[in-house]
Amino acid sequence: MKTKFFNRLVPGEGKCTIYLYGEIGDGHPVNSADIVLDIANAAREYGRIDIRINSVGGDVYSGIAIFNSIIQSKADIHLYIDGLAASMASVIALCGKPVEMSRYARLMIHSVRGGFYGTASEMEECAHEILSLEDTLCGMYAKKAGMTHEEFKAAYFDGKDHWLTATEAVEKGFVDGVYDTDSVSEDSTPEQIYQTINNRLDEAHKLNNMGLIDEIKNLPQFKDCTTEQEVLAKLGQVGAQAEGAAALATENAALKKENLDFKAKEEANFKAMKKELLDGAIKDGRISEATRPAFEALLEQDFEKGKATISALKPTKRVMEDIHNPQQNGKDPWTEAFAGIKARYDGANK
Repeated sequence: MKTKFFNRLVPGEGKCTIYLYGEIGDGHPVNSADIVLDIANAAREYGRIDIRINSVGGDVYSGIAIFNSIIQSKADIHLYIDGLAASMASVIALCGKPVEMSRYARLMIHSVRGGFYGTASEMEECAHEILSLEDTLCGMYAKKAGMTHEEFKAAYFDGKDHWLTATEAVEKGFVDGVYDTDSVSEDSTPEQIYQTINNRLDEAHKLNNMGLIDEIKNLPQFKDCTTEQEVLAKLGQVGAQAEGAAALATENAALKKENLDFKAKEEANFKAMKKELLDGAIKDGRISEATRPAFEALLEQDFEKGKATISALKPTKRVMEDIHNPQQNGKDPWTEAFAGIKARYDGANK
């Protein structure tokens, strides 16, 4: 079920809007599995898709999935930065499709960040993966900005956060235009802008704030409406006419709910099996936290194949397990190791 910050609205015939409001990643408002599916479905139903962004960023792999779904879609997609497009959200915003930015909004670009706990070799592997992701993201950014890979990396992947206003983003070629939205203080911090825009979806007057009232006025049945009050009154009439249809729809509600409950249960069982498999593989050293996303993606694509691949990996014995559980088969590995070293030393000094 989608959260209140993720919405797909249909403001007019042949067009729909998808909101990417909130953090990116599984379990967060901007869930790649939901969004990729909605983009694919919307592309079949509508000629144009508007994607509106207000996000602090989040998981890189989830963001790449959303980025690719937008790039590969044959629909006429336009992007709008309503409040904040930071970190991975800025990558999605600059995917190469036409993008406009509110004059109050902010764009933030920085190096890939992540953390890991483990052995030196495992941490080295994690660092290598971060550098590899930076190279990938550089290519995604640079194409939109008209820069080379090296130029972009030197300018923006230097360990600092680069905050851009709408005017600066246009000047640097990141966005194609600036649009006005409801007044937001121009001296607001990025956090204040993000919260202000996000809260609009949860306010009673959100339709007017998101510009939907003006879009509704363009529909044929609302052509005679000149004020917001007239639009709302007309919507009330439409709602009354829809009551008859709602009565018929009630008959199908039980079956629909049963179907949704079944799907939700199946999805929950799948997530539980996937988590148990990955947790177990990390625990016995077959995979690491750094490689977990790759194996998780493999399980999503083909669970049985992914399960077989993980099962075939050889478990590795961790030093920390010996520290916390030194007695194995009645023997202490640390005592045995020390005795062996002492025996070699004594033999060398006879």
